[in-house]
Amino acid sequence: MTYELYIGDRTFSSWSLRGWLMLEKFGLDYNTHLVGLYAGTYRAELAHLAPARTVPAMQTPEGHVLTDSIAMAETLVERHPDIDLYPRDPAARALARSITAEMHGSFMALRNDCPNMITHVWEGFVPSDAVRADLERIEDLWALAKERHGRDGPWLFGTYTIADAFYAPVALRITAYDLPISAASHTYVDAHLQDPAFLAWRAASRSEVYDPWPYPMNLGRRPWPGDDG
Repeated sequence: MTYELYIGDRTFSSWSLRGWLMLEKFGLDYNTHLVGLYAGTYRAELAHLAPARTVPAMQTPEGHVLTDSIAMAETLVERHPDIDLYPRDPAARALARSITAEMHGSFMALRNDCPNMITHVWEGFVPSDAVRADLERIEDLWALAKERHGRDGPWLFGTYTIADAFYAPVALRITAYDLPISAASHTYVDAHLQDPAFLAWRAASRSEVYDPWPYPMNLGRRPWPGDDG
């Protein structure tokens, strides 16, 4: 049972990372296909996967096409009831699904002002009030999950779930823009930065080169955590 996963550039594509983590972290069999999101070739490369027009896109072993990360998540949960993609406890599962859906449809200020990238840390970025409001809500959700269900491990519900896959790029944005969060939230962010799956994703991204840089900012740069020895 092998899935076909189509992703965009690892350096920037936060949704591709979410899709990949849902397969990688739970030991599912898959093949990865990289399409030219920033080269502008992705529409042609996804043409055989109608109605897919964005990444990630996933094709099941039977040939069914999933064109959105939430659709992918719910399909994987249906197909693999023996794997704890969400927590088994009903209360924890309800909260995990809720905060995953909220991430999928919210936090537009954070997304728009802080484009996802995993090459370096911007120095001197000043978050807007709207970004700070997004961060406050995100930290409230993280704290609620940890308090109710996540005390026994580093992840929101103790062990890794789809919710963590969805919030991984949020943790990376917090890192890349050095955004202000609490010590407890930093501990959770560090779990993502040190996760072997993310380290493998980032290592694969190093072959991607951009000139000009797609998201220029008049700010200084410092190395990504762990890059400075």
